[in-house]
Amino acid sequence: MVRDNPAPPNTDIMRGLNDIMILFLLLHEPSYGYEISRQIREKTQGGYVIRETTLYSVFSRLENTGCIESFSGTVSMGRPRTYYRITDAGRTYYRQKCQEWQEIRSLLQPFIEEE
Repeated sequence: MVRDNPAPPNTDIMRGLNDIMILFLLLHEPSYGYEISRQIREKTQGGYVIRETTLYSVFSRLENTGCIESFSGTVSMGRPRTYYRITDAGRTYYRQKCQEWQEIRSLLQPFIEEE
């Protein structure tokens, strides 16, 4: 459900989920920053808009840990575009993060009151 003028999600909570979202989007094909941010906004129906600084910070961290790798791609407006692809280590990390999320959901469910 999308609320009118939703409040942005808590950044501490989202920090841990950004990895899952970005790696998910890279599972099947490489992509670039703007497209990934657009897909996140679309898949959350506008409920979460990742800031550019956050996005590139996550890219940098994931690349430094070997989860993704960057490469030059097609040219846009006269400049090469940087693409990202997931690595085998990134696939393993993605599966681990998904498992952690399932465990967290199970632990929290008894404390979630439905209206």
